[in-house]
Amino acid sequence: MTQEIENTPAIAPFNTLGLHPSVLAAITAVGYEEPSPIQTQSIPLIMAGHDMIGQAQTGTGKTAAFALPILSRIDANRREAQVLVLAPTRELALQVATAFESFAAQMPTVNVVAIYGGAPMGPQLKAIRNGAQVIVATPGRLVDHLSRNGGLLSTIKFLVLDEADEMLKLGFMDDLEVIFNAMPDERQTVLFSATLPSSIRGIAEKHLRNPQQVKIASKTQTVARIDQAHLMVHADQKINAVLRLLEVEDFDAMIGFVRTKQATLDIAAALEAKGYKVAALNGDIAQNQRERVIDSLKDGRLNIVIATDVAARGLDVPRITHVFNIDMPYDPESYVHRIGRTGRAGREGRALLLVTPRERRMLQVVERVTGQKIAEIQLPDAKVILQARIRRLTQDLAPRVKDKENKNVELLAHLTTELNCSAEDLALALLAKTTEGQAFTLDGVEREQPVLAPRGRDNRDRDDRGGRGRDDRGGRGEGGRGDRGGEGGRERRAPLALSEGKVRCRTALGVRDGVAARNLLGAILNEGGLSRDAIGRIQIRESFSLVELPEEGLESLLSKLKDTRVAGKALKLRRYRED
Repeated sequence: MTQEIENTPAIAPFNTLGLHPSVLAAITAVGYEEPSPIQTQSIPLIMAGHDMIGQAQTGTGKTAAFALPILSRIDANRREAQVLVLAPTRELALQVATAFESFAAQMPTVNVVAIYGGAPMGPQLKAIRNGAQVIVATPGRLVDHLSRNGGLLSTIKFLVLDEADEMLKLGFMDDLEVIFNAMPDERQTVLFSATLPSSIRGIAEKHLRNPQQVKIASKTQTVARIDQAHLMVHADQKINAVLRLLEVEDFDAMIGFVRTKQATLDIAAALEAKGYKVAALNGDIAQNQRERVIDSLKDGRLNIVIATDVAARGLDVPRITHVFNIDMPYDPESYVHRIGRTGRAGREGRALLLVTPRERRMLQVVERVTGQKIAEIQLPDAKVILQARIRRLTQDLAPRVKDKENKNVELLAHLTTELNCSAEDLALALLAKTTEGQAFTLDGVEREQPVLAPRGRDNRDRDDRGGRGRDDRGGRGEGGRGDRGGEGGRERRAPLALSEGKVRCRTALGVRDGVAARNLLGAILNEGGLSRDAIGRIQIRESFSLVELPEEGLESLLSKLKDTRVAGKALKLRRYRED
């Protein structure tokens, strides 16, 4: 019989929930301060060994609600599969696997593997054979594995069905039955679902033992005064998109959100180079410096702060009119927290969001959870940018022209005499100095703007959506199977000729590690701060990969990438010597 736990406002600190010390240390490291309602109620039940049904929307913190107690209860020294999390989509499976890795960061013997379609089975099988304790899988791909190894799930102690209603909508009922039958009856089962239709209740009655139910009402709402918009871009187009949008947005102060510390520095540097008063705010910033940045934003010495979510906690500056989500947040709750930084004190605010092709689903989730449609906008063209520049210049000069107390009449007469020019010629010269570095003609603005690849006509769109682009089918492009060493996977194939100005670098990650060209490309673009054009050919081999990078500044770039991980493993790029 299902027991239902009523919603309660009481919040217990994480350290009172009986979690493992290593898990608590990881929670502190990622910046969690107090549990959400779903976590407060679910963690004690899972820690006590109860089967459970959790009814909660995406964005309420449910991943941590099951990951934290399960990691606290597994035997980290046993090298066998103990935890199975089923997710309806590849994107969610990767997201959950990443969360488990973060929470298990202080547990070096715990390994996590994500199993999903569209990726080679070899690395997945190897990770399972090597004793990964946590398997996060989509049902279809897991059934494929079971057809090869029927005993794969024989040691599972904990089963989680995440977004169970979505799994049934996608037609996984038969696959779920196969998976249930492949597991021991003596296990703990936790089911999370936004809704509980009869089909979900049927699964609970058949496969859960006296489950307790936790229901969390979604309280996530956006501020009505905030105007929200999104722009579709590729990951390597973000900085250029930010620069274009800032040209036309009429903002007083702005906070831009990114996911990594390095991104705060890279984007702040790019904006500063264009003359913006900007600073970075991340977890490495000392408290006294953080306070100076916030004070500068309050009094107008700074107009833009680029921050990570953790670093921006507690930031309350009434003059912030815009929030720019340069990187998509990990969940809708974070999105709401971010945009809540604007629209304060009865003022209107504006929230902008950059969305890459692979993040379309998360955009839909955000819209569903917030109950608001986020309108799509297009990049401003040269004509719009020129009009915005002229408008800003007019606004800057208007009060000066109207100033009747201007004391520069004598200076004007002196300069026109000394330079033997008219007041009009002098005004033109001063305008040239004032507008130095910015074009004020249509042709000039067009020359300034980088060309951005159109959406839907680039192979990266298909790769970002998880499909197989031409290269993954064995074409001649970046990282295709044609680059893996010829017939039989021979590793000694000679590298292709280098592009001009590039050097070849090597990483020990290859096909056997589940790495594709787009994985390496995305990691280098995100952490290295390069444009797409700066990276040359990427060749994926069986046991290693080669990447062409700019020779200029190579050592600095490799230093930036030294802690980067791809497919859960260290990238460790180094210069490749042909001999």
